[in-house]
Amino acid sequence: MKLAYLFLGPMVLFLLAGCNCVLSTSSGNLLTFVGCAVREFTFVAKKPGCRGLRITTDACWGRCETWEKPILEPPYIEAHHRVCTYNETRQVTVKLPNCAPGVDPFYTYPVAVRCDCGACSTATTECETI
Repeated sequence: MKLAYLFLGPMVLFLLAGCNCVLSTSSGNLLTFVGCAVREFTFVAKKPGCRGLRITTDACWGRCETWEKPILEPPYIEAHHRVCTYNETRQVTVKLPNCAPGVDPFYTYPVAVRCDCGACSTATTECETI
């Protein structure tokens, strides 16, 4: 497994769950968009012992087709679930401001280069099942 992927999953969670994010609405209606695209995304990079830094980056955003249908044999359902996920990323490192002595000021995060609708992979995405 590539080292970049070790950071990608946790960073996606941080970006989506723990930030004040802004999605760019440069074109199209986000409520009706179906597909997966690279979108501008803003978050505050935080690390204990440093001041936060507002970062604007690219992340994957979208809505992918999904369906389920009943079948006669176990497991009695055929499912097709795709998620908007990273196809290609690059890593960027920034220096956080005003870090306490002894605290590493560098912060690395993924930047989406290409996104696609695909099967959920725990190597790059937080996959939840019901």
